[in-house]
Amino acid sequence: MSKPIVAIIGKPNVGKSKFFNYIVGQRISIVEDTPGVTRDRVYADASWRDREFTLIDTAGIEPESEDVIISQMREQANIAISVADVILFMTDVKQGVTASDMEIATMLRKSNKPIILVCNKADNYGEPPSEIYEFYNLGIGDPHPISAANAIGIGDLLDEIYNNLPPKQDDEENDERIKVAIIGKPNVGKSSLLNRILGEERSIVSDVAGTTRDAIDSEFENQYGKYTFIDTAGIRKKSKVNESIEKFSVMRTLFAIERADVCLVLIDAEEGVTDQDVKVLGEAHEAGKGIIIVVNKWDKIDKETGTLEKYKKQVYEKISYASYAPIIFISAKTGQRVDKIFEMINNVNLENSKRVSTAVINEVINEAIAVVQPPTDKGKRLKILYGTQASTKPPTFVIFVNNKELFHFSYQRYLINCFRDNFGLEGTPVRLIIREKNGE
Repeated sequence: MSKPIVAIIGKPNVGKSKFFNYIVGQRISIVEDTPGVTRDRVYADASWRDREFTLIDTAGIEPESEDVIISQMREQANIAISVADVILFMTDVKQGVTASDMEIATMLRKSNKPIILVCNKADNYGEPPSEIYEFYNLGIGDPHPISAANAIGIGDLLDEIYNNLPPKQDDEENDERIKVAIIGKPNVGKSSLLNRILGEERSIVSDVAGTTRDAIDSEFENQYGKYTFIDTAGIRKKSKVNESIEKFSVMRTLFAIERADVCLVLIDAEEGVTDQDVKVLGEAHEAGKGIIIVVNKWDKIDKETGTLEKYKKQVYEKISYASYAPIIFISAKTGQRVDKIFEMINNVNLENSKRVSTAVINEVINEAIAVVQPPTDKGKRLKILYGTQASTKPPTFVIFVNNKELFHFSYQRYLINCFRDNFGLEGTPVRLIIREKNGE
């Protein structure tokens, strides 16, 4: 089952993002050089007292505004409220209760969700400011004074969040099963594949795009292992995401990717790789998940000698940044090659979790340097001093150098390819973290 969801709601400029970044311990906006896969995440996993939950940051709500951008921000907040198990209603104690706060409070009470009233910017230690008592007028309950900037009152607030989380599910921490998200644009056969795997009509199958609105978990076990399959609604192009239920589905799909160990990215064999396929795969790539490209409806393709290899080449041309992902050609309708997916899932999951010793990493780095000299700039040459693995899922390597500016993207890509040649790492993104070592 998925982790409980906690949404931060409130008008603009009350400190929601500052609180969010403090709790998750990092700045969440991720930037990558690969075109088309950069996005600002508005959710992240957090934990308190051995209980994990997903924290959602939202844009500020301006209830009365008719501005298009503001209305979209309001819609985003409404989606977060609809999926949340607990809502943090954040206000600014220095501003006092505003008309916007009153309207937001009225909206939140209709949600019938646990609501925790947070009064941010109570920046002084000691007794809470006298202004806090005004917030009882919101009818939400006891206000909790905090300072996200100065880390005051955060522990007490986290305790309150913990007390309001839904009861823990027995399988919430079940790490034995490989979690597999089936993702792709609408109507590529995601539910058909799940039904073929499970051997029953677990999900509604229809030719109407977008029939599956939610993310559905199905546990499955066979001779290859134990799995949790997550069937998801398709991600539509932004221009087509007009209804709030569709926006809800997109958010659920992104949650499914975050929860997964391995993502099966389905592509319609007849349509080929579309821009939307690139977007969907980019979400999984950026999240650092194991990836398998599943070309579905292969039974509908007229074949001749070399058709499969030619198609595979065309796929990799479109998604060159994820050429590490293996491709399998199946038919969910007939069951062609579906059984072969399991061994690929197991292998990609192992590769995504692979750890390499520091000695072996540096041996490969030294060999790579001997074959292709590091770049120079204005007489200065890049020196790669040593490397080590920082983490897995995805495999992440820290490379210490004399000057980060000299470590050009092309040489980073070369080094990653050397790691793949020696360590395998099929089906998983690889991350490099570049650090300068002073005094070298």
